[in-house]
Amino acid sequence: MLPSAPDRSAPAAVQKMPLGLVWLRRDLRLHDNAALHTALQHCHKVVLVFVFDRDILDPLLRRGLQADRRVEFIHAAITEMDAALRALGSALVVRHARAVDAIPDLAAELGAQAVFCGRDDEPAARSRDATVEAALQRDGRHFRTVKEHMIFERDEVLTGQGTPYAVFTPYRTAWQARYAAQPQLPHATRLQAADLAALPDSLQQPLPGLDELGFAPTNLRTLKLPLGAAGGQELVDAFTQRIDSYDQTRDFPARKGPSYLSVHLRFGTVSIRALVALAWARMQAGSSGARVWLSELVWRDFYFQILYHHPHVVQGAFKPVYDRIQWRNDPGQFALWCAGQTGYPLVDAAMRQINQTGYMHNRLRMVVASFLTKDLGIDWRWGEQYFADHLNDFDLAANNGGWQWAASSGCDAQPYFRIFNPVAQSEKFDPSGEFIRRYVPELARLSPQDIHAPWTASAQALRAAGVELGKSYPAPMVRHDLARAETLERYAVVKAASEQGSART
Repeated sequence: MLPSAPDRSAPAAVQKMPLGLVWLRRDLRLHDNAALHTALQHCHKVVLVFVFDRDILDPLLRRGLQADRRVEFIHAAITEMDAALRALGSALVVRHARAVDAIPDLAAELGAQAVFCGRDDEPAARSRDATVEAALQRDGRHFRTVKEHMIFERDEVLTGQGTPYAVFTPYRTAWQARYAAQPQLPHATRLQAADLAALPDSLQQPLPGLDELGFAPTNLRTLKLPLGAAGGQELVDAFTQRIDSYDQTRDFPARKGPSYLSVHLRFGTVSIRALVALAWARMQAGSSGARVWLSELVWRDFYFQILYHHPHVVQGAFKPVYDRIQWRNDPGQFALWCAGQTGYPLVDAAMRQINQTGYMHNRLRMVVASFLTKDLGIDWRWGEQYFADHLNDFDLAANNGGWQWAASSGCDAQPYFRIFNPVAQSEKFDPSGEFIRRYVPELARLSPQDIHAPWTASAQALRAAGVELGKSYPAPMVRHDLARAETLERYAVVKAASEQGSART
């Protein structure tokens, strides 16, 4: 059992309100839910609501993303929650509307004195919440946000000078020091039937189907991805058995090394507090795997606080000088990258993985991002948007941070002269070609020596494997060595111009 924070009742001086509305967003679970925990401290009864926000979903439909695994994942999670609430004699109230309208309207309909929800620091979410808060205040209602999907947020981890960190390693050191002094443990609150307000029949209607939302079923349920909070716990239990070897297995896409919890973290079907408590305890017991995994969890907080303090990264480079890069931006090459037809097997396997499953191994995210920005010279924002449309676990802060790291335009970025060699990465992290064979079956009969760079194989080896470069599998779209030289020149020009500008001032 993981340790839990004590379940403290509301302070004696605070008089409980009759009814609170709990607005679920990135916290699709009933256990260790910070907004629910806080609402129960301050209200006699609660009602839980989820909004399929048209301000989020309608743009997906306009871009032709009717088959979106994330919408189906969310639908599965709230279906599970609704069933649990109905077992307690209530139901989850679900709306398909603009949240800025639905939440104030529902609070008024129910007579709720306050709305509680987890904080979300994405710029669009902050604007939405400000609109909701203003509407509630006009009606004399309260709006309270609480920390939910981070361990430390906003200004909780600062430098000695009181400024935000822009480099990860010292941030992690400070983060761990704060956690050692102030562990953020799971909330022990457990929802009971007596906590739930009676709902009129009009609010206990069956959940809308995907088709009613304008979306179609995907292949989500054929993937090896358990759904809902129960599915998240299933993955946690499985990963607990191999966490100690995480540092040795995490970089090999053909091995079962990662936790596969990223989409569950994104939508809150697992608790970040519980996961960090697990990693921390195992690290203290000497597990090097848990230490490395904890570092990955700390990266989440790091990128969240970067987004909060530097919202300009949504549109441009963290380091504005790199907005001056003259990208090549060839639409045809971008289309081949998207389709997994670059002629570089590991890059193509990774792109086909995301297209077929909505998942991409973390090591491969760095490989394909480096290839797009530094081999093809295509603006990182093109790749960032493609990932935003296709990743099950898409999270603005992490996605933006990862792409800017690869493009060397972000905080804590790799220096621009560090460029991933896709063949060397393939040979190192998929040495037998097992991952490539899974997603690029036309190369399956090539030997482990030839599969990483088929253009170097002998004509006899290619014939024996049934590979015809340029027909059954594309020839490399660029030469890595030449593309690398061009990238070094592209970045050096920007760096030189920046240094000259600094010298003049």
